[in-house]
Formats: sequence, C-alpha cells, structure tokens
Amino acid sequence: MVKLSKKQKSLAEKLGDNQKLYGVDEAIQTLKDLSTTKFDESIEIALNLGVDPRHADQMVRGMVTLPSGTGKDVKVAVFARGDKAEAALAAGADKVGAEDLLEDMQNGNLDYGRVIATPDLMGLVGRLGKVLGPKGLMPNPKLGTVTPNVADAVKAAKSGQIEFRVEKAGIIHGGIGKLSFSNEALKANVDAFVDAIVKAKPAGAKGKYLRKIALSSSMGPGLKIDVAEVHGG
Repeated sequence: MVKLSKKQKSLAEKLGDNQKLYGVDEAIQTLKDLSTTKFDESIEIALNLGVDPRHADQMVRGMVTLPSGTGKDVKVAVFARGDKAEAALAAGADKVGAEDLLEDMQNGNLDYGRVIATPDLMGLVGRLGKVLGPKGLMPNPKLGTVTPNVADAVKAAKSGQIEFRVEKAGIIHGGIGKLSFSNEALKANVDAFVDAIVKAKPAGAKGKYLRKIALSSSMGPGLKIDVAEVHGG
C-alpha cells in the first residue's frame, strides 16, 4: 500500500470537493503533487462539447501540433514510391512501401500511430479500409495524411502532431504530454489543444460550445477546469 505524505493527504482531502474548479496551472501542479508512481504518467485532457456528432454539421475533427510534443515516439507508415518513398524514409518514417506494405498490414502488422499516403496510392490503400478505419488510421486528405509532401507529414507526426475527433457523447480527449514535462510545457500543450478545438467549432453547434474541461494523469484523479479561465472558454 502506498504511503501518502502529509501534503498528499491534504490534497486528497481537497479532492473530496467534487465541485472545485481548478485553473490549468493549479491542476497541473496538483496532479504532480499527487503522483506516487515510479513511471512517467501521461497527462490527458477531456472536453465535453455542446455538439451532437450524429449530425454531419456538428462533427469536430482535426489535427493539432502540440508545441511541447507528446513525449511519445509515434510509429509512422507511409504508402509511397520512388522519390517520395526516399523522402519519407529520410524524414524518419518507420516503414515505407506500396504493395509490400499493403500485404504486411493485411497480415496484421498494424503497430502504427499514423498512416500517410501519396494521392496516387489511395486506390491501393482503399483496400485496407476495413482494417485501418476502425483504428482511426485511414489516411485522409482533410487531416493532411493524404499528401504529395509526405516528408512534412512524417515530420509533423513525429514532432507532436495529434488527431482529435469527437465521440458519440460529445467528448473529445487526447494525450497532451508526460508528468515529467515542465508545468509551462504542459500549459502550452493545453492551450494549443483547446485553441484547436475552439477553431474547429462546427457551424451546427448550438448554445455553449465548451461545456466542461478536465485534466487527469494515468493513475491520478480527473480535475475539473474552470472553462472561463481557459482560452476560448
């Protein structure tokens, strides 16, 4: 059983107040103060939006580059040939190919965080729709993962670009870094994530758009954030 320090006990008692709203800086520091794990926990943000994603004009989806990175090594696969394939490898892609990559994925090798393709190979990639679709890995021109400039797409994926997509209940969540990041780095990632969600507000959204925001760590509690304090709130 983990023994809590006096400071952690005091913080735990404060957490008993479920109505407490935190500023982002206070929430980040509280999660750090409460951590008792020996591994570097991930920090996640969750936003409850005033949208119904069952309606096409209320879908919220896009990409955001986190200025402080994610703290994770993203494995990237690229469908490309010739010079484009060479450019993707030079940019740091983990696997590049065409028919050979298709066959490899059909055999169940799907341990990737991002799949990118040149436009001319989308006919080939389309055969993987039932495999990549459910995992959210299907290349999409709107997300910049179908592009002739595969090198830039690979670099973006490796440097902290993440995808966000609203779920059925109107919730979006995403990893915004590690507990070992500085408070300033985590705050910058929170600001960038929220800003991207605000900019992606769909035309069909009615009423209050940003309803609730929470920050949590892998093993820690979820802390409610004062929406009015957050940029765009």
